[in-house]
Amino acid sequence: MSEHHFSVTALWTGNTGNGTTGYRDYARSVTLSVDGKPDLLASADAAFRGEASRWNPEDMLLASLSECHLLSYLHACVSLGVVVLDYADTATATMEVVGNGGRFREAVLHPRVVVADASMVADAHRAHELAHEWCFIANSVNFEVRHEASVVAAG
Repeated sequence: MSEHHFSVTALWTGNTGNGTTGYRDYARSVTLSVDGKPDLLASADAAFRGEASRWNPEDMLLASLSECHLLSYLHACVSLGVVVLDYADTATATMEVVGNGGRFREAVLHPRVVVADASMVADAHRAHELAHEWCFIANSVNFEVRHEASVVAAG
């Protein structure tokens, strides 16, 4: 077993002059920083009084699931001898809000993969199962993460 450690700084930039004197009196603006990387401008989702042009925690969670599956998938393909030429995912998620709390109910990944040869298609589908087993993020959440993949051969 090995451990890896991560560090993020979240700086609230939404004080409009009165702090949190009321629910409508402050912005949900946040700057997320990691040493050596570009800052990420974040906020709450627009439905929760945030700025629609900024990343929100829900976007970032879904993006993390999608990217983790992608990276795990590429590794699985190399292991199985599958040559991936193109990969695109349009991930979706369902979150339910009850009162002041809520939770994600599920996330569905929709990867569209192009492989180099038709003989690789079956293993390319199998690689999604391996990627799901290997994905650190999917293994860390308490809701279902599914994938509905399509794989085609180039040409």
